[in-house]
Amino acid sequence: MTLQLVDTPLGPAPAWPTPRAGGWNPALNDAIYPAAGLEPTLERLAKPAALVVTTGQQPGWLTGPLYTIHKALSARALARLLERRWNRPVVPVFWVAGDDHDFAEASTASWIGTDGLVMTDSLPPRAPDAPLTPMYREPVPADVAERLAALAQAFPASEARDQTIGWLARHYRAGASMAAAFGGAIAELLAPLGIVCLDSAHPSVKRAAAPLILESIRRSDALSRILTERAAGLEREGIDTAVSVGGGATLAFLEGAAGRDRIVRDAAGLLTRRGQERLSDADLERIVRDEPERLSPNVLLRPVVEAAVLPTVAYLAGPAELRYLALAGALYAPLGVIGQLPEPRWSGAIVEPKVSRALEKFGVSLPDLLDPKVDLESRIAQAGLPASLTEAFATLRAGIETGYERVSAEISRVDPTLERTAAGARGNALNGLAELEKRVTQAQKRKESESIAQISRARAVVLPRGEPQERVLAVVSFLGRYGFAMIEELAAHVDSWYANALEGGPKTV
Repeated sequence: MTLQLVDTPLGPAPAWPTPRAGGWNPALNDAIYPAAGLEPTLERLAKPAALVVTTGQQPGWLTGPLYTIHKALSARALARLLERRWNRPVVPVFWVAGDDHDFAEASTASWIGTDGLVMTDSLPPRAPDAPLTPMYREPVPADVAERLAALAQAFPASEARDQTIGWLARHYRAGASMAAAFGGAIAELLAPLGIVCLDSAHPSVKRAAAPLILESIRRSDALSRILTERAAGLEREGIDTAVSVGGGATLAFLEGAAGRDRIVRDAAGLLTRRGQERLSDADLERIVRDEPERLSPNVLLRPVVEAAVLPTVAYLAGPAELRYLALAGALYAPLGVIGQLPEPRWSGAIVEPKVSRALEKFGVSLPDLLDPKVDLESRIAQAGLPASLTEAFATLRAGIETGYERVSAEISRVDPTLERTAAGARGNALNGLAELEKRVTQAQKRKESESIAQISRARAVVLPRGEPQERVLAVVSFLGRYGFAMIEELAAHVDSWYANALEGGPKTV
C-alpha cells in the first residue's frame, strides 16, 4: 500500500483513563451487530472484568464521513493500550446511534470521481413538516441499486471496486433501515479489527437505558439548573458548547406521531414539543415498562446512558463532541453514574500517490496544500513567469515607494495639507501595479491550466470544498480504489499515534 497518512491533531492530547468495576451485561449481546471474525472479541467481552472504550456516530448514507472510521479506530487503539496496561480485557465498542433523526446530516455521501473532483449523492430531503423519523426507522431508498451502480462508475474496474460495491450492496438494501444498513456495513468492515458495533436502538439497550432516562425526566428542573450553571461557567472559560439548555426542555425524547419528539415541561406538566402529547407520571412508568423503545436520550444525556449501560472508561470524540461533553460532565454525579473520560479521536488525511506525485512535481508542501488560505494556483502561475518580468515588477514597485517618499518629503515643505493627496496618489500607483500583476498572473494561469488543474485535483482529495477531508469524503472514496487492506494500514497508523501520545513512542501492541 502506498498511501501516506498525515496527522492533523485536534488540539487536546489524549490521557490515561481510570479503570472501574468491569462486567459486560450479557443481556446486551443480541444488540451486537453480527459479523465474521468477531468471535474472539466477544469471548474477551464476556470475561467478568471486561471494560470497554466507546465511540459512536449517527448512521449515515454509505457509512457517512470518513471521521466515522477514524473514531472507531481511535477507540480500538486506546482499548489495546489499556488492555496491556491494566492486564484485563478492554474492548472497543462503536455505539450506532440509530435513535438520531438528523436526516439532513445522514443523507449525503461524497467521494472523488474519475475526473478527480468531488462527487456527492444526496437522498431526497424531508418535508419541513414531516415526522422526525429516527434512523432505525428511516428506510434505505428504493433506488439504492441504481445509486450504487452510479457510485461504481467513480472507480476504475478492479477487485477493490467490486469488493467495495458488493460490501455496500449486502447492507444498503431496499427495505432495510438506514441504521441497520450502516451498522451492518461498519460491523463487517471493523469486526476483523476487534471492534464491536452496538445497536443502541435494540430493545435490550432500550430496556437497560429506560430507568435512567425516566429519572432524568423526573429531575429535569434540577438538572436544568445544574446545566445552566455549568454552561455559564464554560462560557466564562471561552468554551461554546453549541448546545442549548434550560427553557423547560428535558433531556429525553419520546417517539410519537410527530416522530422523535422532545419532552418539555410547562406549568401544567410534561408534554411533547411537536405533538403536544400530555404525559403523566403513570404514562411514563407505563412507557418504561411496556414501550421503552419509544424513549431516547438527547445529546447530553446519551454519554451518561452509555456509561450507565456499559462498563466504559473513555469516549473517543471529535472537536464538537468534546465541547458538549464538557457540559454533559455535570450530569453524572446527580444521576449516580460513573463517568467515562472524553478523549480526542485521531484526526488526519489520507494522501494518495497521485497527490504525492503532484506535490513533488510542483515543489509544493503538504501543509500548504492543506491550508485553504494558501493560493497555490497563483504561486504556480507566478513561478512560470520569466524571471526578468518578476524582477521588473519588483523594481517598479520599489521605485514607486522610493519616488513617492521623496516627493512626499518635498511636498510637506511646500504645503503639508497636500501630504494626504500624495499618499493617495502613491496608493493608486501601487494598486494599479497590483492590478497589472493580477492580470499577468491570470494570463499565465490560462497558459498553465493543466498544471493548475493537477494541483486543484490534488487539493480536492485532501481538502475537498475547502474543508477537512475526513468531514467530507466517505471511506468508500478510498476503499473503492485500494480495497479493505487500507483499513488495516490506517488502523496500524492510529495505533502508533496513540502509543506515541500516551507512552512516548511507537509501540507494537
